[in-house]
Amino acid sequence: LKQPGMNVMLAIGETLQERQTGVTVDVCARQIKAALKKDMDWTRLSIAYEPVWAIGTGVVATPMQAQDTHFQVRSVVRDLCGDAIANSVRILYGGSVNAKNCKALGEMPDIDGFLVGGASCKTEFTTIIQTAQDLFKK
Repeated sequence: LKQPGMNVMLAIGETLQERQTGVTVDVCARQIKAALKKDMDWTRLSIAYEPVWAIGTGVVATPMQAQDTHFQVRSVVRDLCGDAIANSVRILYGGSVNAKNCKALGEMPDIDGFLVGGASCKTEFTTIIQTAQDLFKK
């Protein structure tokens, strides 16, 4: 974040084995702590939770799995940097978002938007955009 005009998207996430063994939060916390500092410009940073097992596979976390991880990520940021930063940082979901699952994911309280991959090359992308605009009022 030292370069003027540059914003950062920090992608974090776990493998399927890490999810199955219950260490998702530990993995994501380690990734956040390695990359972020309290005194940085948080207005220029977004965090994208992208479970490795969901990227490009068509397999998506359930809305509650994604919400739980987003809540835990926000808690890690809160512990590191306080309430103001934790409440304002954007935490996006980026694991196989599509037109069918974006509404349910976006209705979760700690999911602030989406990082869309393959679906951005399909006609359904307009549905994802419209859903996000409706959900996030931006």
